[in-house]
Amino acid sequence: MLGLSTPDLIARLITLALAFSVHEFAHAWTADQLGDDTPRLQGRLTLNPLAHLDPLGSLMLIIAGFGWARPVVVNPYQLQRRSPAAMMLVSIAGPFSNLIMAILAAIPFRAGLLSLGVTPSFVAQMLAEFIFINLILMFFNLIPISPLDGEKVAEYFLPPGGQRMLDRIRPYGPYLLLGLIFLGSFGGIDIFGNLIGKPALSVFRLLIT
Repeated sequence: MLGLSTPDLIARLITLALAFSVHEFAHAWTADQLGDDTPRLQGRLTLNPLAHLDPLGSLMLIIAGFGWARPVVVNPYQLQRRSPAAMMLVSIAGPFSNLIMAILAAIPFRAGLLSLGVTPSFVAQMLAEFIFINLILMFFNLIPISPLDGEKVAEYFLPPGGQRMLDRIRPYGPYLLLGLIFLGSFGGIDIFGNLIGKPALSVFRLLIT
């Protein structure tokens, strides 16, 4: 199916059910803890995948190895009343959850229970794919372009001039992302590979060896 091996396909389906759900739940839970009940009222404070999955984003994950879920809606005004860092903390909670899942899934490799040797087992291949996809999701979401999580994280740490720049380009964020994908696919400039693939592979190797 779609040229995927069985372990890869299973890992991507598990990622749909688990990684995306935990990622969005982490946003919702953090917002709820910081005084914004919007995610709770919209039914997003749950690990039920049906509350989080986006049909197109799910299909893209299965086909291309990266995708997206339905974003959790928050009220920035309620969050700002609690702390100037609240929006940044809500945003970074999602990618951080992907890192935690990758670390937990790597424990059997670090403990010597699994290996990606010459003939890796089905479980080893499946877990390796799960780890790598979580790392891809983490680095992808940390790109500082709206509507990705990294934009709000960058906005918090940038000086006022940098924040104003992000404000100006925010309406064009989705088009910028499409442009980056286009350059990688047709222009021979693999920006996503350098920003996402290489760091993800480096962390993947660090986790499992």
